[in-house]
Amino acid sequence: MNGTETTTDADTGPGQASGPEPIRFFGTTWVNHDGDYRMRRAGVAAGALLAAAVGVVVLIFGMQGILAATSGPMLPFLYTIAFAVCSVIGFHHTWVSFLRRPAPTAEDQPEAAKGLYTIGFIGVLLAYFARVLVEAPGEKLHRAEYEERAGAGTAATPSSAPASAPAEG
Repeated sequence: MNGTETTTDADTGPGQASGPEPIRFFGTTWVNHDGDYRMRRAGVAAGALLAAAVGVVVLIFGMQGILAATSGPMLPFLYTIAFAVCSVIGFHHTWVSFLRRPAPTAEDQPEAAKGLYTIGFIGVLLAYFARVLVEAPGEKLHRAEYEERAGAGTAATPSSAPASAPAEG
């Protein structure tokens, strides 16, 4: 090695802990809350809230266009309900994704529901905003996985067991 090569997850052997998985916008600063972690959280919160506000303004312009088209009273109602429902679904999906990984059997589900999450972008942005007030989005999940991998790499061997432990069997 010439000193410039880096080790990847594929380079680590079995039982060795790999480095922490980076989180979008935070990198690996979430591990020790070092560097500019707090500034990044404030920036992501402000950015998500600003983007949600801009999205609401765009939706209001869309509503004004529908009202100007004299399309009847039902279309604006359906427009509002559709965006509200999709925003709730987007918020819920995003919030849950911060807490646990999707089940392997549900791999095709996000692709099928991608349109709902896209329409409900305001809910997704508000979920990011709400979560970043507590921690980096997904930090709890990433920390648990990282500590599990790190713990597996430093598992106790029989020679490191305390001498006073009773024998099993």
